[in-house]
This record gives sequence, C-alpha cells and structure tokens, in this order.
Amino acid sequence: MAEGSAAYTVRIDDAEQARRLVEAGGSLLLLDVPPSTQFGINQQMFLVGPKFRGLKMLPPGPHFVYYSSKSRYGMDTSPTIGFFLYVRPSQVIVMHWDPQEERIAKLNDSSEEERYTEGVRKNEFDPNLAPYDLPHHNTWQHLSNYVSANVIDRLQPVGGDITVMAETDLLESGPQSSAEMKMHEHATQFQERMQKGATTSEGDDILEERVVGEAAMPASIGETMGVTEKRKSDSSGRCFYTHLPRLIKRAGLVGSELTALNLDKSQQLEFVLRNSYGGSEDLLLGELQFAFIAFLMGQSLEAFGQWKAIVSLFFSCEAAPLHSRTQLFTKFMEVMYWQLKQGLKEEGTSPAGPFLDESWLAEDMFLHFHMKVFFSSLKAALSVDGALLYQARRLKKLVETVLGWSLETETKFNLDDEYAPVVVSEEDAMLEES
Repeated sequence: MAEGSAAYTVRIDDAEQARRLVEAGGSLLLLDVPPSTQFGINQQMFLVGPKFRGLKMLPPGPHFVYYSSKSRYGMDTSPTIGFFLYVRPSQVIVMHWDPQEERIAKLNDSSEEERYTEGVRKNEFDPNLAPYDLPHHNTWQHLSNYVSANVIDRLQPVGGDITVMAETDLLESGPQSSAEMKMHEHATQFQERMQKGATTSEGDDILEERVVGEAAMPASIGETMGVTEKRKSDSSGRCFYTHLPRLIKRAGLVGSELTALNLDKSQQLEFVLRNSYGGSEDLLLGELQFAFIAFLMGQSLEAFGQWKAIVSLFFSCEAAPLHSRTQLFTKFMEVMYWQLKQGLKEEGTSPAGPFLDESWLAEDMFLHFHMKVFFSSLKAALSVDGALLYQARRLKKLVETVLGWSLETETKFNLDDEYAPVVVSEEDAMLEES
C-alpha cells in the first residue's frame, strides 16, 4: 500500500440496488495492470494494488476508463489514456495490459477471452474485482445521459484510445488561453529534457485511493509530452468530432448582414443540427458531454476545443432559445450546470473525481463573455419559458457563487480568442463574394 493512502472501500446504502447490479451489472476484467498505475472510471480514481483485476457491478450504460502508468522515462507518470465503454446488462468485458505499448488493450485470442469470461461468471475473480462506487453514479448519469452507444461509435478514435499523445500538433499550433499556454510551456520544457536524455526509473490491497490534486491536467499533460513518439501506437488517433465553422459565410450579403448572422448563430445551429446530426438534438448534446468527459478525465486538448466550440455555438444564439429550440436550450443549460458543478471546486468541499483548475475558466476566457451576453438577452426578453429560465438561473448562480463572476456588469472579451464575436467589414464581405 502506498504511504499515506487508505484501502479502497465502497459504502453501499441501497442494498436492493446492489443486489440488482450483482445480477445484471457488467464486469470489466483487467489482466496484468501494473501496480501503482493511476486508474479511473467515471469520477472514481485509484492507485492499482497487486491483486486488482478490474471492476464489477457496473451499471448498464456509458462509462469512461482512464489510466496513467508509471513512466519508464524518468517521470512520475505517463500521459493519460482513456476510452469509452458502453456496458450491456450482465456483460463481461475482458482486457489486458500490453507491456510493449504500455496500454490496456483487448485480447486477440477469442477462445482465451471466452475462458476468462466464463471465469468471471463463475465468480472465480470475484475477490479481485472492486465494486463500482454506486453513491456517485447519480452524478455520472447527469454527466453522460446523452452519451449513447451511437454517440460513442460516431466519435471515438480508431481503436478507441483518447490520448494527448495524438494531439501534439494542437500544442504546436499555439496556445489560446492561459491554461493552454501553461500546458504548452510544460510540454516544451519536457521535450527539452527528453532531448538531453532521460533516465530510466525503476500491499495486498486490490486498489488504493488516490488523492486527487487540483490542476493535475496541465502539468501531467505537459510534463509527459516528450514520450509521445515512444508510445504512440496505431490504435491511438483523433476523435471524429463534428466540424463547427467559426465564421458563417454567405454570398450576396453585405458586411452588416454577415455580422448580424454571426452574432446570432441560431441559423447556424439549425444548419448543423440538420446536416451533421440528422435533426437529432440528443446527438449534439451527446457530443457535448463526450467532449467534456474526454477533456476533464481523459486530459484531451482536442476535446476541450470541441467542448468550447459547441458551448460557444449555443451561447451565441439569440432567437433559438426563445422560439424554435427552447427545449434544446433547457437541456443544454442542465448539461452545463452538471458539467461545471463537477468541474468546479466549491470552497470547503472535496469533489469526487477530477476537477478543473480555474485558469481554464478565467474571466478573460470565452465562457464568461458568452454567459453574460446570453443571460442578458434572456433578461431583456419579453417572455421566457419557465423551465429554461429555471435552468439558466441555476447555472448563473453556480458560476457566480463558485467562480465569483459578475454576469451583470460589462465584460471585456479577449479578442485573441478564436470564438470572440465576429464583425465583418464591407471590404471583407466583398472579398467573400469575389
């Protein structure tokens, strides 16, 4: 057992729910995961002990697994790798540790997989399977209720692994926010260290609890980017996120008309829903949740960019929330509330699972400006749907309380941000037509 950590325990208050999950819950058998690997599923984060063989009593539905093993390159841990699972009732998923690629992978031998599956069903591995942490599952459902099996299939990379190791070009293209600048700085420093030459580093509990540290994301990504080429595998790739153009271009419109079109992006939202999601609002919300989870737990910079793009699109709409897409915006407000409630650390609390450093949501970031403008437009509207107004007020109260933001006063926007308001000049409009 690691010094200063306690044995992993789960308190199950609902005995009936526990009994149902013993019978109908899924199991994830993980073979040969190295001890001291940092392992997480949803909001749970642990250190692996020598007897750990996976988890049991997994509620059917989406789950996100992420882990970081001890680095062989002289650093504390390797870059985080994560992947989504959609667990079916009573399903047994068998995976193993690939020592060559240093990642969790599927078994290639189907007969061996079947043998292990039968072993799980016969409870042969039961003492080594940690029970899923049911008390926190309600929050996870709020974070992932739109992440269907279809959403995962649409978006996950080839092979399933989501890792910053496949995203080095995003760091090299130049940082946008202070948090991204910090990440870029750490990555550059570590790459310089790797060029100088890195040195190789060398209990009985199933799992050991990991104390979750604030702002682990920028440091852990940046400090381990140097191992990218060493550990990149064919199965590590980029997610298939929907392309969301920042600027709407339409021939025949003058500059003022293009500016109005880009300030209220309700028409762009309709276009995206129709052409990219087949009219399904839930697919769009599912991608928003997928990206947030991959960013917060999987430490993916690409996921942060997609989450930012979708959030900016929603908050840049004026007509849609009041008229054509009221129900969609009500659901969006609720999704944002639970994402920020999980991601933000309230004073005097110890949140379950990873959370955000405030530099990702600084006042000069896109979110502060967009929220202020959006809430101001709701306040000025003659009539607002009651459910939408309730969700908006709840979200507004959360960010004002936890972040100390004032959403009633004038806000200066960072004009270097790629999602700053777009003003199209007459000259630019003429260039677009030519």
